[in-house]
Amino acid sequence: MRIWLRMRRRASEWAGNNSGLAAVEFAMIIPIMAALLVGTNEFAAGVAVDRKVTIMARTLSDLTSQNTAVSDTQLTNYFTAGKAIMTPYDSSPVQGTITELYINPSTLKARVQWSTDTTLHKKGDIIEIPEALKIAGTYLIFSEVKYKYTPSVAWFINKENGITLTDVSYTRPRQSLCVVYPAPAQGVAMPACPTD
Repeated sequence: MRIWLRMRRRASEWAGNNSGLAAVEFAMIIPIMAALLVGTNEFAAGVAVDRKVTIMARTLSDLTSQNTAVSDTQLTNYFTAGKAIMTPYDSSPVQGTITELYINPSTLKARVQWSTDTTLHKKGDIIEIPEALKIAGTYLIFSEVKYKYTPSVAWFINKENGITLTDVSYTRPRQSLCVVYPAPAQGVAMPACPTD
């Protein structure tokens, strides 16, 4: 009987003693707060990179569409400028493609006229585009950007694969009906826009 009384007294003393309560609560909350901090940081970085991918896609199509003809040097410069947009994030995972499309008047299919990445799109390939852009006999500059984003501390994401962020942009040529590629040599007449 005395043992039970002693145990009850001891239990009531422990229940009334709250001197270490703050330390216990802190120890329980700190892992949750740390996870929220890291998660918020990674999410914000991911959103920032995704926005930069969108801006790069728009920049590539916009710069290309401002010409009547483009050379390899110009396209290289456009890609270099596009990669500079990714600062302060690593630009090495960026993959970009610039393609010119022709909308066939009879079928309204968008057919590749030229592309900077011949392994991705070959001349004559059909590319699916939004219905609103299917205007017969017109040309489009179509840019695609892919970026493999690997979070720095998100251990639950496979670091090998990361997260692939993509975006596309369509722009109509501004200075002429189409953008010729490659640009003709100095003094050579500009060829007609291809329609096949």
